[in-house]
Formats: sequence, structure tokens, C-alpha cells
Amino acid sequence: MKKTLAVLAAVLSLSVNANEKLLVGATPVPHAEILEFVKPQLAKEGVDLQIKVFTDFIQPNQQLALKNLDANYYQYRPFLDDFNKTRHTDLVPVVGVHIEPFGAYSTRIKTIAELKDGASVSIPNDPVNTGRALVLLDEAGLIKLKDPSNTLATQRDIVENPKHLKIRELEGALLARSVSQVDLAFVFANYALEAGIDTNSALIVEKGKDLYIEFLVARPDNINDPRIQKLAKALNSDAVRQFILTRYKGQIAPGF
Repeated sequence: MKKTLAVLAAVLSLSVNANEKLLVGATPVPHAEILEFVKPQLAKEGVDLQIKVFTDFIQPNQQLALKNLDANYYQYRPFLDDFNKTRHTDLVPVVGVHIEPFGAYSTRIKTIAELKDGASVSIPNDPVNTGRALVLLDEAGLIKLKDPSNTLATQRDIVENPKHLKIRELEGALLARSVSQVDLAFVFANYALEAGIDTNSALIVEKGKDLYIEFLVARPDNINDPRIQKLAKALNSDAVRQFILTRYKGQIAPGF
């Protein structure tokens, strides 16, 4: 009996040790939380999912391109395309997972109509999201862009600024902190959730655009790796869909 138990223990030990490591970079909320949710399922499938948390939008892609990560999960397609173009990388989307609302928040006003002349507004400083915020300001009637549909617009494309808004560009991770320091701050949902900001309190919001589905991203040399494919399948499962709906209560939405 003892010999049988010893053999069984050895077999179990070997099966645990046989799990193959998969290192994935992610921003904290909700990306790392969703990865943590699928981690037990992947362990059953022989994949030891390890999550490396980043608080910026550049390092996860840089580390993936350098093969210090196997994949990452934190970005949508326009950002990835711009990164590949400007950094001369060839990172590839695997599967889309969720959509986050992008909105403008304030602790000083309750409606956009209350925004005073000369008000301060903080927006993201990366090319893709600068344009995204400016388009929303245009749609809200606060500024007028040369081309209101240009999601790559810059402040140079503003042709009218009737309220003389003072627009400050900040790194994405700093935007949530700026909410109490400016009259209006655009904040990504992941940072808003992390900072305890209710995304339903946004005064301007962009919701549900398929263009901004957040993707699991890999490289051309490993996109077909069985470990990556197992993670992709897990992230697009009914269990993850239900987790997103239950955990985030409509503050983010499934993108598959």
C-alpha cells in the first residue's frame, strides 16, 4: 500500500512539474484579474500561467517583442497597430476579450454644461488616445476638429475652442490621479476601476465600440504555440464572459 501511494505521489509530482510556463504581461485591472480567473483552468490543461503586472502602456509590448514575455493582454487594435508602425515591431492580436468604456470624469462639475471658460482638461499623451479624447470633446461640442472622425487627431487639428479649454496631455497611468486636479479628466476604464472611480459617473463616455476591443497579443513566432492557444480559448470561454458580467457589473463588457 505504501509503495502504491509513493508511486502515485511521484506520478502526481511529475504531472505538476510537467506544466509548461506561460509568462503574460498585463495591466492590473481588469486584465490581470481576468488572467488570474483562468489560471486554475489552464493549470488543469498543463499550462503554468504566470502574470507580470505593468502600470504603463509601453513596456508590455517592448518586453514581448524582446521575447521576455510570451504574450500580453492590455491593449486594443489601433494602439497595437500604432506601436508596430512606430516601433518597427510585428506583434499580432490573438483573440479579443473585452471592451472598456473611455470617459471623462470630474469632481468639480456635475454636467458638461457647467464647464467654465478656461477650464482645464487632461487627456492621454499617446498618439492614438490623444485623438480618441479629442474626438469625444468634438462630439460633446466643446471643441471643433478639422476632421471630427480622425481618431489620430492632435491639438493642432483643433479649429475652434470656444471655451478656451486648457488641454493637458498626460501619461495614461497619471490620468486617474488628475481627476481631482483638473476640471475634466479623461481616464481609461482599467485605471478608473483601479482607482475606485465608478465608470458610470463619466460625464462624457464612449461605450461599446468594437474598434476598442482589448486583445491577447503574441508574436508571429509563437501565436500558434499550444500554450497561447489554450489561453486564447480560456479567455473566450462562457466562464470568462460570466466573470466579466458578474465581477464588473457592466463597467466593462465582453468583446467576444
